[in-house]
Amino acid sequence: MKKFIFDVDGTLTPSRGRIDQSFEHYFWGFVQLNKVWLVTGSDYPKTLEQLGKDICEGVVTCYNCSGNDVFFKGKRVNCSDFSLPDFARQWLEDELIRSPFSLRTGNHIEERRGSVNFSIVGRNANQQERNAYIHYDIVNKERKSIARTFNYVFGTESLGLHATVGGETGLDIHPIGKDKSQILDDFNIDDEIHFFGDKTLEGGNDWPLANKLKNYPNAKVYQVNDWRHTWELLKEIA
Repeated sequence: MKKFIFDVDGTLTPSRGRIDQSFEHYFWGFVQLNKVWLVTGSDYPKTLEQLGKDICEGVVTCYNCSGNDVFFKGKRVNCSDFSLPDFARQWLEDELIRSPFSLRTGNHIEERRGSVNFSIVGRNANQQERNAYIHYDIVNKERKSIARTFNYVFGTESLGLHATVGGETGLDIHPIGKDKSQILDDFNIDDEIHFFGDKTLEGGNDWPLANKLKNYPNAKVYQVNDWRHTWELLKEIA
């Protein structure tokens, strides 16, 4: 039996946005006919806002906060008690000062269950402000640079933290190993797994799961451009 795992932001929806109405109708039908799991860096209330109750409760499991907060039929069944150490928080606050991108909108360090989202522009940014940072980051690759330095500083065995590029404006930070790849503890190595994500390349927050799936002989990873690309691929598979 085929098992389908989907990232949410940039894969099923526009980043931080609501699922397209036509695609929602198609995807709800797909969920009813197939075994589907969701894995996202966002928390459950945000995923519920993006996909709606039917889809969130219709899938087998909804892995939020990169698998650190797990929901089944709308009810939490497992969660992490990780919190960001003060020295790491201070480093991120210093990074806000160091960044040449001057616009700040607030909510730059958002603590979630088992993970933290860090954003230079801030998660309070409107779409125009987000677009300004997206353009800046494409040119300057700031997020990749911050993640690389963070992992050099905090990725030691004693500190054990890791950062990956997530969404369009942020970084996802979590203990090493507590990334999206941890959800594979709930799967078998011989399962036929189809994973769809928009950040499956190295450095992205879908990469740890995509990379680990290389060890699964019947797994296939789909690097998608957006939800429209996901829809096209699903039609081909169906």
